[in-house]
Amino acid sequence: MLNNFIIQWNRIFPELIKAFNDSLIMIGVSIIITVIIGLTLGILLFLTNNRLLFKNRFIYSIVDFIVNTIRSIPFIILLVFLIPFTIFLVGKSTGPIGAIVPLTVAAIPLFTRLVDTSLNEIDKGIVESSVASGASVWLIVKEVLIPESLYGIIQSITLTLINLIAFSAMAGVVGGGGIGDLAIRYGYYRFDNFTMSITVILLILLVQITQKVGSSLAQKYKRD
Repeated sequence: MLNNFIIQWNRIFPELIKAFNDSLIMIGVSIIITVIIGLTLGILLFLTNNRLLFKNRFIYSIVDFIVNTIRSIPFIILLVFLIPFTIFLVGKSTGPIGAIVPLTVAAIPLFTRLVDTSLNEIDKGIVESSVASGASVWLIVKEVLIPESLYGIIQSITLTLINLIAFSAMAGVVGGGGIGDLAIRYGYYRFDNFTMSITVILLILLVQITQKVGSSLAQKYKRD
């Protein structure tokens, strides 16, 4: 039995390393773009919905509508729907590069909403005193809003990362590469239970490690 395990492991190991690297590329690039755009949109949602800062019902309604609309589309449908846009943007819809576009489009609305929620949990008195001191909106964002909501933002990044891991596995259905692609090709099309089991264990480990690291990091910025 042990010999059979070693033979199977040696057979799948090179493919597993390639799939793991592909997943890291997909998730890594997607989370960087997501944090940059999602953080900006989340702050914009908060500012345009706050009468003390930059209340603007028109901008808020547009951003809110786009975020809710994309979030209402299941990822597997979004994945297929975005194929023409993905090809236009990066030249192909398969492989890790092709999967980055739908992964990012799916993750941005989620992260935007989580950032908006984190900002709304800040004590209103802190925002009011900042406005009363005469600080500019940019200074309030930089010195008050982001530091005060850092715990929630890190938790939001962690949750978004875990969702990206799940999404990246789903991208394997359309040849997106990565661990999900390996699971589909070997586990589903070839009925290779060994490879399927290994990929499932790997995904579980990735989620557990991400949650552990994210929670530990967030605790350092938790306000009492």
